[in-house]
Amino acid sequence: MSAIPVVCLLGATGTGKTEAGIRLAEAFRGAVINFDSRQIYRDLPIVTAQPTPVERARCPHLLYGFLPATSQKSAGSFARLVDACVARVRKKGLVPILVGGTGLYLRAVLEGLAPIPDVPAEVRRAVGEDWSRYGAQAMHARLAAVDPLSASRIAPADRQRVTRALEVHAATGRTLSDWHRMGDGQRPAYAPVKIGLSVPVADLPARLARRIEAMVDMGAVWEVARAARRYPGGARALSGIGCAEIMGYLAGETDMETAKALWLKNTRAYAKRQGTWFRKEHDVAWFDPNDHEGMAALVRGRLSSWTETSG
Repeated sequence: MSAIPVVCLLGATGTGKTEAGIRLAEAFRGAVINFDSRQIYRDLPIVTAQPTPVERARCPHLLYGFLPATSQKSAGSFARLVDACVARVRKKGLVPILVGGTGLYLRAVLEGLAPIPDVPAEVRRAVGEDWSRYGAQAMHARLAAVDPLSASRIAPADRQRVTRALEVHAATGRTLSDWHRMGDGQRPAYAPVKIGLSVPVADLPARLARRIEAMVDMGAVWEVARAARRYPGGARALSGIGCAEIMGYLAGETDMETAKALWLKNTRAYAKRQGTWFRKEHDVAWFDPNDHEGMAALVRGRLSSWTETSG
């Protein structure tokens, strides 16, 4: 079976992936398929910067906002969802355009990850209790001691990912990064054209600050407060960047300006980690976010080669 052609639009948060993906979908009769691990939550469309209803009306969008905030998706299980979406999109004669900022999800789609054994409930419970007892910094330090590669990719405050990595190590005796390197060997063969979006480092803070202000104006605080009421016992999604800072504000731990400053600081750190990850990706063509014509020209040329090869 020949490789399946897909367009992959990647980059750090705040680099204009949503608009670029829609432009490509409009130009090539495509459908946008999400591969961002935070944009899967239906309770948090604003704070996770999901495409708006107006943007979604411009082309088909898949795998956005389909899970409650209490749920989670491993990279491997998410990859299988992407596989099904790609097959469905191609059956309709549309070009699959994968858009997102979670490098591990993209790697799982294109290369595959080894299937990690289930973590026993007692292990998850013990790690969760340790997090509550010792706090984020101590648990991140514990992760750095056993799995420095995973620790370098995960923010100390990211409870979901830190505890997941510690759980896997405790349950299997192998690090999460080891499992990721193994691959599963059962993935569909994809022929990706990888388009990366990048902005000058000096310009990114202002872009991110404007985006945070826009989120607040759109109702991000109300959105997080509503989700917190809906899930009074806590939800994994609410520990993510943006949500965590707003939760602190709602709890009276800080004022709004301080919360936004911390939100910006944490988002910048996250964008730096994303950039480091994606710069190690092979065969990425990097573009300015506004160079939609350049991106379209690259895809047009690749589509022609795909057509000639399949013909």
